[in-house]
Amino acid sequence: MAQCAQLDRACADSCRHAIALLQSQSAIGHQYLVLCEEICRLCAEECGKHQDEHCQRCAQACRECAEACHAHHEQITQK
Repeated sequence: MAQCAQLDRACADSCRHAIALLQSQSAIGHQYLVLCEEICRLCAEECGKHQDEHCQRCAQACRECAEACHAHHEQITQK
């Protein structure tokens, strides 16, 4: 359960940071969503392993967030 709680915090922090970047119209906001998507998917996978209702709701919310990030991110390109 410790891994689950740690990923929950990382996911929430990453989502808050993504929101801040997008709201400030940062040049990297849409690229940051690639990372946010990955963190949300990891969190959903870990929470999905636990049968209690809270973890199942968290896993579903993280899957939905990952899909939203995926729909709006841009590929990271190096110059």
